Amino acid sequence: MRDPTELGGVFYCLLILFKVSLGRYMKRVLFIFLSLLFTASSSAQSLLTGLWKTVDDSTGIDKGLVRITQTNGALFGIVEQIFEVNKRNGHCDKCSDERRDRSVLGMTILRNVKPSEDGLLWEGGDILDPENGKVYRVRLKLLEGGNKMEVRGYIGPFYRNQQWLRIE
Repeated sequence: MRDPTELGGVFYCLLILFKVSLGRYMKRVLFIFLSLLFTASSSAQSLLTGLWKTVDDSTGIDKGLVRITQTNGALFGIVEQIFEVNKRNGHCDKCSDERRDRSVLGMTILRNVKPSEDGLLWEGGDILDPENGKVYRVRLKLLEGGNKMEVRGYIGPFYRNQQWLRIE
């Protein structure tokens, strides 16, 4: 018969081996999880940047193109093209901030939009409607696998939604 301390030593060695292998396994699982989390986060960021076609929320008519870029973790949107010919040289005469009387073409209408804590929405910035000069708090949400984006503008409890379509 074996000495019980010798048997205990064997169990102790097996326990140490199990902990070490479990630790390596957990490290691998944690690494894979963090890698997937980082990839999902960066792909969400890259899905929002690009060229988007804006569509009027009341008429359904295509209005223009806005390029969304990311700077220091925040999104900004600049008007690149206006489809309606008689509005291409228009100025924001109803704006009440530094954009007043400036050309709408080339204007930054989306500013300082940052990801929410869960990473599913982008919010906290503002969006300008150059036609009425109103500045809304904004929330962005990707739809249909990133091919559409819901753009919600808020003033107090009231809001408007637009569906923008990805061009590139």
